[in-house]
Amino acid sequence: MDLKDLYRDVILDHNRQPRNFGRLDPCDTSADGNNPLCGDRLTLTLRLDGDRISDIRFEGKGCAISTASASLMTEAVKGRDAAAVARLRELVQQALTAHGDSGPPPSELGKLAALAGVREYPARVKCASLCWHTLDAALGHRTDGSPAGGASVSTE
Repeated sequence: MDLKDLYRDVILDHNRQPRNFGRLDPCDTSADGNNPLCGDRLTLTLRLDGDRISDIRFEGKGCAISTASASLMTEAVKGRDAAAVARLRELVQQALTAHGDSGPPPSELGKLAALAGVREYPARVKCASLCWHTLDAALGHRTDGSPAGGASVSTE
């Protein structure tokens, strides 16, 4: 299967049946994300065990790319520690913004490799990266036992 087929199939599947959709209550931290250029909005809620994401959910409305990216991200980061999440974010960002024939995305990305197809549509990179920026905001605003934080991020 080539990258375009993988992109189409995975994006459509995760848009139609998003994984980890909903809200965690209670949660340890949360963040809201907004892409005003296309209207994507999402909220991430997380439960943490130290620096490891023990559970994560998202809710909101957005385009197929934004929804699928959030669904894929939540599957990929659940159970990972902050360093592993940072590494994945870096790899996804590289896959989204690679120019020309940069070869296939690293196998370390797993299903997230499908997001590399977004680079063919530069205006949609912000749609695919919104959830990652929102996750960074949530992890930067831990509440350490107090009610969940309310970090916010915009991709203008």
